Amino acid sequence: METPITTVAELEDRLSQPTAGAVEALRGHPGDIAVLGIGGKMGLTLARMARRVMDHLGRKDRVLGMARFSTPGLPAELERNGIVPIKCDLLNRAAVQNLPDATNVIFMAGLKFGTTSGPEMTWAMNTVAPALVAERYARSRIVVFSTGCVYPFAPVTGGGSREEDELGPPGDYANSCVGRERVFTYFSRKHGTPVAIDRLYYAIDLRYGVLQNIAEKVWRNEPVDVTNGYFNCIWQQEANAHALQCLAHAASPPWIVNATGPEILSVRKIATRLGELLERKVMITGQEAPTAWIANTGKAQRVFGPLAVGVEQMLLWTAHWVKQGGVSLNKPTHFEVRDGKF
Repeated sequence: METPITTVAELEDRLSQPTAGAVEALRGHPGDIAVLGIGGKMGLTLARMARRVMDHLGRKDRVLGMARFSTPGLPAELERNGIVPIKCDLLNRAAVQNLPDATNVIFMAGLKFGTTSGPEMTWAMNTVAPALVAERYARSRIVVFSTGCVYPFAPVTGGGSREEDELGPPGDYANSCVGRERVFTYFSRKHGTPVAIDRLYYAIDLRYGVLQNIAEKVWRNEPVDVTNGYFNCIWQQEANAHALQCLAHAASPPWIVNATGPEILSVRKIATRLGELLERKVMITGQEAPTAWIANTGKAQRVFGPLAVGVEQMLLWTAHWVKQGGVSLNKPTHFEVRDGKF
């Protein structure tokens, strides 16, 4: 097992460390990369990985980071990492039309939390913004971040949802994510735009994510709800790399992949293991439902190969981070939610 991660700088360095697959993908697809929605939880480390790959390849192509920049200091942080910050409201048609050209586009923008109180904004961000971007970048290659929430709950004993399964999730948020996929598919077919849809399940960064959520509850002696009792997850470095690798598979109509770890994990067992690592008694509430948002990753394993960072390593890192008082982004995943209301 690798040594613990103790600082934010070390964590972000690891999350942005290029993989061999990411290097090969960008070697075959040169040109500027525009990361739309770079202000989200994964945006900076993904853009840094792209920048590091380009530097490794000796390329002068730019990495462009687009966002509204509601977080103070983010533009300066991007510049320090060789990324060009561009302020843009993706719901403003004129602003989107004025964005610079880019051969490659990573679309990470979206809205989840607050959907119950303001569903119209969620639908706008998850369907209108994609339409404006798909029109603007009709001649680019586009990787679209999506979510496993586009599927209905799958039987825990069935091995998880597959890319060809029919969509039909609960709640406004998940249905608006189906809308995002449909919009990009429409414009991909209309313009012949190569698109890849990356259905991500629970990227793990020690400052947030389902493992951090469970660890924090265990550490604070709070009950862990196991009603929504199963999930997949993936180390964020590998999720970033997979997104960049998706550029090599973009097609019209879109190419789709479930991006997560292959193991269907038990919330109860993960909480118990974290209790051992944190030396805390684990309190469990609820009883596991027979279905969950879980993925079959056979396609991802065939295309991307095996993952380098396993679940036990993520648990060890997470427990050490929480025990030492490592910073939290205070952005719960709400993995317990089953009614689609966020």
